[in-house]
Amino acid sequence: MEYSSFPLTVAEYFAGIGLVRMGLQSYGWKVIFANDISKKKFEMYKAFFPDAEAHYVTADIFDIDPTVVPLTTLATCSFPCIDLSLAGNMHGMINGNHSSAFWGFIKILKQQGDSAPPLVLVENVPGWLYSNKGMDFRITVQALNELGYACDVFAVDALRFTPQSRLRIFLVGTRLPVSYTTIELILTRPKSLLPDQLKKNIIANEDLRWFYNEIPEPPPLRTSGLSEIVETLEDSDDRWWPDAEVKRHLAMMKETHRQRVEQLAQGQQFAYRTFFRRRRDGQQRAEVRDDDLSGCLRTAIGGSGKQFLIRAGKGSIRMRAMTPREYARLQGVPDEYPITVNGVQALTGFGDAVCVPVISWIAEHVLNPLAENGRPLYRWQLPTAQMFLFDK
Repeated sequence: MEYSSFPLTVAEYFAGIGLVRMGLQSYGWKVIFANDISKKKFEMYKAFFPDAEAHYVTADIFDIDPTVVPLTTLATCSFPCIDLSLAGNMHGMINGNHSSAFWGFIKILKQQGDSAPPLVLVENVPGWLYSNKGMDFRITVQALNELGYACDVFAVDALRFTPQSRLRIFLVGTRLPVSYTTIELILTRPKSLLPDQLKKNIIANEDLRWFYNEIPEPPPLRTSGLSEIVETLEDSDDRWWPDAEVKRHLAMMKETHRQRVEQLAQGQQFAYRTFFRRRRDGQQRAEVRDDDLSGCLRTAIGGSGKQFLIRAGKGSIRMRAMTPREYARLQGVPDEYPITVNGVQALTGFGDAVCVPVISWIAEHVLNPLAENGRPLYRWQLPTAQMFLFDK
């Protein structure tokens, strides 16, 4: 049996600063259309991708004319997450002012009709599974089903590739020939790809149209690496906070956190820890990680959005905000990516983006096989472990 491969072309919606593109192009994909509403993010995008002016449209997705979108094999959709998170009060994908932008994506696919991409990749935060008691996740899959896409879903944590704890949910849709697949196959996945809440969501929606990719288990979670990405700043650098500010933040810590930092300060070498400022029990707290890792990067807008760095050792404790370059490295972005915008703009750009090696891993193990084979190959879990195709 012969298979026709598809050109590795992409329409990148909610493109931001281009990290989905960066991850995909390592495996041969070419973005020929991109869209985002943010002019500031486009400014960062075009600083690294000189061809941006030719294909990047800065506009509200609801204002995009589908007839100007070229035909592609893949459409990616990292739609705004704020209404799916606690920070956005979980208003959801219907009532939320931001995450409802997903319906602009669906509108384009619907108007493209038979010319819509045969593959889609949708990405968002774990709150997507919880918001509106799981209904937001259901209506996402339902909307794609109604457009002819069978769906597969899995989770990947950036911590498997970089020293940043960043769990994300990925939904792959295909219009290529596949048979209806019962959810039992998807439920055989290891917990690294199928955390408990995602498993519950799939079971609750077994009536929807699913398909199954055999995906290898991702690399193990990292246990260190923050110290490897920290920018070296001279002690005289004014980005380090003055002693009074350091003492104020030490006083904001619970005793266990403060003792943790003070103990590190007695070490012979510098150690690095990250922390966020949080409101707890009516007061502000500085909460420090107990490992050589970063918490999940977020947009820099808002008091709890920024992540801060502690350098402790050799009898000293220094603190500062993390730098844009450190954010970039935690997202797997090479230092060749220029950062020419102001700090808050850069932190927001990287904090809102995807982890590049995660996207590359998905391209290698999911998207490329689908596109290159023209239809997916499955392994049915029989005792003989034989391989065969599901055909319509």
